[in-house]
Amino acid sequence: MLAAADEATDALELFSRVSARLRRLVPFDSAVWTAADPDTGLITAPMLVENLGQGEGCAAYWRSELLEENVLPFRELARAAVPAAGLRAATGDLPARSSRFRRLLRDQGMYDELRAVFQIGERPWGLLSLFRTAESFDARETALLAGLSLPLAERLRTFARPTVTARGTDSPAPGLILFDENGEATSVNEEARHHLARLPKGPSFPTALGLELPIWVIGAALQARAVTAGHDRGSARVRIRTTEGRWLTCHASSLTGAGGGPGPVALVIEPATLADLAVLVAEAYGLTPRELEITQLTARGLTTAEIATTLFISPHTVRDHLKTVFTKAGVASRGALVARLFTDHYWPAMPESAEVRRPGRPSVWARAV
Repeated sequence: MLAAADEATDALELFSRVSARLRRLVPFDSAVWTAADPDTGLITAPMLVENLGQGEGCAAYWRSELLEENVLPFRELARAAVPAAGLRAATGDLPARSSRFRRLLRDQGMYDELRAVFQIGERPWGLLSLFRTAESFDARETALLAGLSLPLAERLRTFARPTVTARGTDSPAPGLILFDENGEATSVNEEARHHLARLPKGPSFPTALGLELPIWVIGAALQARAVTAGHDRGSARVRIRTTEGRWLTCHASSLTGAGGGPGPVALVIEPATLADLAVLVAEAYGLTPRELEITQLTARGLTTAEIATTLFISPHTVRDHLKTVFTKAGVASRGALVARLFTDHYWPAMPESAEVRRPGRPSVWARAV
């Protein structure tokens, strides 16, 4: 099964290949595989839905996940000692304790759901739901899925790395979408339409605005409502890779209505900022917070001694961290490190009119990180 993951060239192919192999060991009738933003745990592209509806039903599933009291929400499963669990096992064979089961799964003829989070440490890179119309998932099957969490997360992380081939004519202007208190999209600007047209295909449903909104955008808006309602304290922010290989950031917030009641949700979709790209590169290569700090200072041109002084650590510790960073990035020198993590991945995404480094001034990248 892991060999199938290694053969995949992107996340969607990984889901497809692993799903075909997994079905032989853990039979299931339907499945939802999705990438997750490691910062927030929210769903992002790509998503593979097998033998399930992809329209309003898909939106209802994630609406229940974020806005209703449920058993085994992904945010809690990501913090559990074992990153996989079955609904019937978790409820003592009383799945109706879950709102998701009562309102959605039971009406679709589902008998049990087995969930897993693919994560590295506390950072989720993917989510999985398997469904059966008869029979429960057993402990062996749950353990098998839990054992796939780390290796599949590591493979998904490699696909999140920005690529030197990322090109396009993305508008630098932010797009705006407004949702009413019922979650219906009510207005959108042209910049948002521009960005939405560059998102990969996936589950989506039509709106009265004459465009279809992908589930990843809907998920960010739902998360904003969940935070306002007190269901979650996480961020309503998600990064999505475009069909051109570039990154967009969606972030949503709830506005206050008349009399202080719930108002509309405003969602902004725009090209990832320099800071977003810096964090994205660090996450994709598995850099720890300390390694990221040292890498950022290295990109600014600081010497080992200067980095040590800045971070109040010894030069020996700095050198040890740099060796680890070199290994993770697959380079052998500071110059190669900056080229690999910053020049290769960052400059291709810069607009043509972006400022370049001038003598005697720090680079744009250095100021961003």
